[in-house]
Amino acid sequence: METRLGGLSEAVGIARGRLDAQEIRETNEVLERADERLELSPEATVVALAGATGSGKSSLFNLLAGIDLATVGVRRPTTATAQACVWGEDSAGTLLDWLQIPERHNLGPVDKTLDGMVLLDLPDHDSTAVSHRLQVDRLVKVVDAIVWVVDPQKYADALLHEGYLKPLATHVGVMLMVLNHVDRLDQADRKRCMLDLTRLLESEGLGEVPVFGVSAVTGEGLGSLRAALGRKVTERHAAVERLDADAAAAAQRLGRSCHGGGRPGRIEKPLRAALLESMAAAAGVDTVASAVAKAHRHRAAKKVGWPFTRWLRRLRPDPLARLHLGASTSGGRTSLPAPTPVQRAQIETSTRSLVDGATGTLSDPWPDIFRRSVFEHIGALPGRLDRVVTGADLEEREPRWWSAASALQYALALVALAGLIWLTVLFGVAWLRLPDPPTPEIERIPLPTLLLIGGALLGILTSFAGRLVARVGAARRARSVRRRLRKGVDQLAEEEIVAPLEKELDEYAKFCAAIERAGG
Repeated sequence: METRLGGLSEAVGIARGRLDAQEIRETNEVLERADERLELSPEATVVALAGATGSGKSSLFNLLAGIDLATVGVRRPTTATAQACVWGEDSAGTLLDWLQIPERHNLGPVDKTLDGMVLLDLPDHDSTAVSHRLQVDRLVKVVDAIVWVVDPQKYADALLHEGYLKPLATHVGVMLMVLNHVDRLDQADRKRCMLDLTRLLESEGLGEVPVFGVSAVTGEGLGSLRAALGRKVTERHAAVERLDADAAAAAQRLGRSCHGGGRPGRIEKPLRAALLESMAAAAGVDTVASAVAKAHRHRAAKKVGWPFTRWLRRLRPDPLARLHLGASTSGGRTSLPAPTPVQRAQIETSTRSLVDGATGTLSDPWPDIFRRSVFEHIGALPGRLDRVVTGADLEEREPRWWSAASALQYALALVALAGLIWLTVLFGVAWLRLPDPPTPEIERIPLPTLLLIGGALLGILTSFAGRLVARVGAARRARSVRRRLRKGVDQLAEEEIVAPLEKELDEYAKFCAAIERAGG
């Protein structure tokens, strides 16, 4: 019993916010009713006599009590308010208060076999008075055992079978069926009615409910009925059986989605990879990686390029700064293009495929629950993707060789400039027809010419070589940034889509396991 109620309580906790609120409220009522009933006179057994107008349940109530307590007459309905008869010491007062039974009688220890029984005479379940039917509906849900009293004319009444017996098909252990007024039938009709009633109960899944033929006038069959009630009272199991059946029925209703034969799927790697591709495209991962490569080459050219032409690079905007990325910007949103409608549709399509794969063949409402858990976050994805880009390390650190190459370029520029100035002086001396100063030569090449041409050529070659090396570094950095951005996108997909989906899969498994414990 504790295992069943514990499983049902866990299932309710998981179902809250996911399944039908009305079903959860009804299941909570079962749990609350179980807690309250187990605290109130657990040794007492509450048995209700229920039946239709004219079935003779009040007469049977008086017969079992041994005194006339209930009013019996031809005027209908006779029983307006439920009343109780208590066998044994009067310790059921609090229990009867909980049942809201104001009229009660105590017989004392007149029959040890029924000691502890609380017998209720209920109003007619087919009464024309709405308040009578409401009393019956309320008490039928909370009593420990029910004795349905029918007569040969109305034992197949649709209101009884459709409204009460079929919904209690899981409660066969706490019900008895009494065919009253058998004294009005001959042996053949009596046998036929008993067989027909038994057949009808079997067709409704109530074949294990005992059927007694009784006459409230002659007392026929009363001994068998009293003995059956005595067994229930003596065993002290009726209350637990009723609550056990209530919990099992509630678990069956709440866990219908676990009994549909469907099975959950799983998060497939290809579908997850497709989701990451669509999110990476929407985040502009390739665009940013390309901008990182271009920015690296741009900055390398400014740093290690030929000093006399570096100023041309400064006229061009930095590719990362143009996208409002990198250390040179003040943060905030980037200038990357917003995801296009096509890219958004691709994210939604890949997300839906991932969810459908995880849903498998589960029956309603779990597919909608899975989709809701994921798609409630998808509208915020563009902003989150933008923050993944702005928060990523774009590897803007300058390589150490840039400083060395820059120093070499300035040295070669100075050499070329020295050669140029020297040659300019020589040109001026020749133009003024002054005596030629001595000019050193190397391999018959004037040293200033060698300085100018050599410095310029070596500077250009160094610049070209630096650009080649920078191109290799740019490609490496682009790959590194791409991996880092994809990792950030992967983490975002994990947090916003995969993790909620995995949580719902886990909650579904826990829910069905709890339902299994509650209804097993």
